[in-house]
Amino acid sequence: MEMMEMQGVNKPMSRLIMGTGDLRVLDDAKRLMLDAYIEAGGNMFDTAHQYRGKEKILGQWLAEKKIREKVVIMNKGAHHDDGSPGPRVNPQAIRKDLDESLERLGTDYIDLYALHRDDPTVEVGPIMEELNEQLEQKKIRAIGASNWSHQRIQEANEYASAHQLVGFTFSSTNLSLAKAKEPRWEGCVSADEETCNWHERNQLPLLSWSSQAGGFFSGYFTPDNLSDSEMVRVYYNDNNWERYRRAVKLAELKQVTPIQISLSYVLHQPFPTCAIIGPRNLDELHDSVMAMNLPLTAGEVEWLDLKKEEFAG
Repeated sequence: MEMMEMQGVNKPMSRLIMGTGDLRVLDDAKRLMLDAYIEAGGNMFDTAHQYRGKEKILGQWLAEKKIREKVVIMNKGAHHDDGSPGPRVNPQAIRKDLDESLERLGTDYIDLYALHRDDPTVEVGPIMEELNEQLEQKKIRAIGASNWSHQRIQEANEYASAHQLVGFTFSSTNLSLAKAKEPRWEGCVSADEETCNWHERNQLPLLSWSSQAGGFFSGYFTPDNLSDSEMVRVYYNDNNWERYRRAVKLAELKQVTPIQISLSYVLHQPFPTCAIIGPRNLDELHDSVMAMNLPLTAGEVEWLDLKKEEFAG
């Protein structure tokens, strides 16, 4: 599996990240899935304080396997609806969530720690000071932002630079071939063209959630299938259906599936990217691993994204 490096993290990270949002029980099927991911070369897991018990399940499995030092954990905290009412992007909430996450995961450090949501009314200074304090205590190894705009990340990093602090070294927003018309969930951020241009200029890694757009390219959804109101609200428009048609055409030429094309698109951006995946079975995991190894040219990526009219096959 293809790996990447990140400042502050002293081990390579797999570009396919195993999501734990659906890790409700640690039964034989889930153990088999997690084992297969490791055997395929994966080593990075995405979880969050807000995921209601998923941290404990992941921590239990890591303890069983005795592989904590071989894996990379990306964890998130300070979500606005997690633990106390009202905005929670503040030092107190960060400390509380981080300490509780460490206990649930059964570890004394988290490799990548991100603020799960933003509160644009909060000044970045106290937040960066607190995160750097946690870095000093070695409870976390790298800091980032989940669902922050690139403007706010820029502001935070400028503050960090001016005060000799460590800045955000990654962002985790939605990036997918199908473009979200509106936030899928409250407070979520999807990478638009301006955001992608900013990432290209700064070469800041983007760790994409919902990298396959909720299965938009699976073949299950069609313009006249309105059964999933969330998918209709977020992804149904003419441009996305054209992207789907192009993904189908390119998949036929490469003898793969459209959803594999969509995942490969995320991994072939002109800036560092990783993709969080949530396979429901071993076949879907295998498909994702194959997609990671599926090459796309820059011309194909632009054509898929409607930036070129002529097919660049």
